[in-house]
Amino acid sequence: MRNVIFDWSGTVVDDLPPVVEATNVVLARYGLETMDRDTFRRQFSLPFVAFYERILPGVDIEELETVFRPAMAASTAPVTLIPHALPFLERCAQQDCRMFVLSSAPPEAVEAQAAALGLSGFFEVIYAGVRDKRERIADILLEHGLIPEETVMIGDMRHDVHAAQAAGIRSIAVLTGYEFPEVIAESRPDITVENLSHLAALVEAWG
Repeated sequence: MRNVIFDWSGTVVDDLPPVVEATNVVLARYGLETMDRDTFRRQFSLPFVAFYERILPGVDIEELETVFRPAMAASTAPVTLIPHALPFLERCAQQDCRMFVLSSAPPEAVEAQAAALGLSGFFEVIYAGVRDKRERIADILLEHGLIPEETVMIGDMRHDVHAAQAAGIRSIAVLTGYEFPEVIAESRPDITVENLSHLAALVEAWG
């Protein structure tokens, strides 16, 4: 394992509080019932375009983003590091792994969170605001000369696993984020771990 592509939300940081808050602003704007954290986790899916088409059919995604992004930026709900994320990033850096982020979250949010939490220096490039990771990931491998057999994607949602599968790389699911274990299991990831601490030994072995 020489290259690691990380999902961001639910994998490296816990940004569910502001995401749920911003989503509820969108729902309220269109007269829908708001969601608590667990209800959101049960309902939300990626690509987020499909999620909003399911709950707000016919509403243009660009219009929805003009509501969601300001609400996300204005939220004072905390964004915190996922437990064991920082030691794992440090371990990967020690093993000279090349690291990237591939996220659907707004670029301004991801970049601000990475800077605030002292994570920016770990990643060669942060790709954020990606609507469909399955359509973007192969270009990232090509752009950076990443050999598929030496590359993994780590994420907390089925969409992350499907993106890895689309690119022909290994997928690692972590149970620290948006989707419940039985849900992400539907995508049949290559490896599933409770949290990133369980991957430390693998990093050393692959190194």
